[in-house]
Amino acid sequence: MPRSSKCKWLVRCFSLLAASAISTAQVVAPVEIKDPELRELQFKYMDDLKAVGADVNNTSFPYPFYLSRKLDLDEQQQKAADQRSIRFDKYLGHTVLAITGNYYAAYTADQLNKDQRARSTFLAVVEPVLKIAVPRFQSNSSVQGFAVEVSHHIMGKVMGVPMERPENLMVYFPRNSALKLLAGKDDSARQAALLEAQFFVNADPVTIWLEGEGPQVGRKAPAPDTPSAGDPPAPVNAEVADTPETRSGVDKIVPAFPKRTKPIDDVPHPHPPRDTSPQALASLQAANKQTLETLVKELDPQAHFVSYAAPSFVAFRQSVFLELSINSTLNENSGASRYRLAAMAFDDHIAHLIRPVLGYFKPDPKQDPQFDGIGFSTTVHLNGKGQPASGSEAIEFFFPMESLRCYESYDCTGQQLIDAGTVLINGERVSLDLQIAEGSGR
Repeated sequence: MPRSSKCKWLVRCFSLLAASAISTAQVVAPVEIKDPELRELQFKYMDDLKAVGADVNNTSFPYPFYLSRKLDLDEQQQKAADQRSIRFDKYLGHTVLAITGNYYAAYTADQLNKDQRARSTFLAVVEPVLKIAVPRFQSNSSVQGFAVEVSHHIMGKVMGVPMERPENLMVYFPRNSALKLLAGKDDSARQAALLEAQFFVNADPVTIWLEGEGPQVGRKAPAPDTPSAGDPPAPVNAEVADTPETRSGVDKIVPAFPKRTKPIDDVPHPHPPRDTSPQALASLQAANKQTLETLVKELDPQAHFVSYAAPSFVAFRQSVFLELSINSTLNENSGASRYRLAAMAFDDHIAHLIRPVLGYFKPDPKQDPQFDGIGFSTTVHLNGKGQPASGSEAIEFFFPMESLRCYESYDCTGQQLIDAGTVLINGERVSLDLQIAEGSGR
């Protein structure tokens, strides 16, 4: 072999080895995974995982982004840290493709609230990562969802002293929802997919709206001569934020919910996560035993509580909810859609219980209520004209306490309450528009 050809061959070999090393460096080694099922998947699909790592590594992000085994590292530490983060994992009992990383954009806490920061990082990092990962596993029945966790930074002040701290965004998409997101041809279709996903900032659930802020509880109305709540997120180390709003000229949306009595995100540190351990739930149950027994006794004639499922405190989305199990009988035929049934169950039954139930838990500004909301779990029975009671749907509504108080005081509509909460039909999360669902008939 001529000397020049030999040199070119060696260069090509070294290049291939380097590329292989980079892609491998993004993927967790199978031997490190303890679960046998997940370890087998990691072995079986190693080539696909390496390809995902290489594509992510070659993607240009607005600010530096590194796949990382650990979150909350500063950039200098990250450059020398383990970047193997792509692996199969478990989330809520589902097998997911999990990816973690650090994103070195910094947001100003006094300009962008928590949901806006989540939206910015989702659009800049999480969505591009999903566009890389999802297509390779879209037909793989072993992969039931996709989980991406990204750390970004917040600039703020403590006692007047500037400080910077990390903040973690966790995103979970069921597989079908991830496919809907990627197939969405407009923001409405993508938004529908987002409403089926789960988003957490430092373990607190948030909702991401592609246009403006969406119908959420807990947003300040903009003061005169200040940016509206729907203004596009802008990292402090950016000259001009490049967001869908700035590119498309979407009108800014003023939130429909009432003002809060204090600013959003004016506390530099997040609230500690709620203790959802079995011991904490049992203690809370015991402390409220008398109240719950009285509630059932007095409200049962209109609530129709399930006799074998007493009110209990449960953990849901890393928060604590008081779950009330009730029966709802609707004069609907079996051809009615499940969305219509959910809407009718809310309007005809659950909405009428909210204020009476809240009457047993009076707000006390000096005392933490120790739980975050109320879940109404109802089994819907159909009793169409001329038919015996037949058919059923399991529908659950989980409402945050703040949005329930807003509804209680007639400051929020039923639709706004639903948008602020979580709706499950037969265990699957759905978005529910009351007007559309009730007008759909069959």
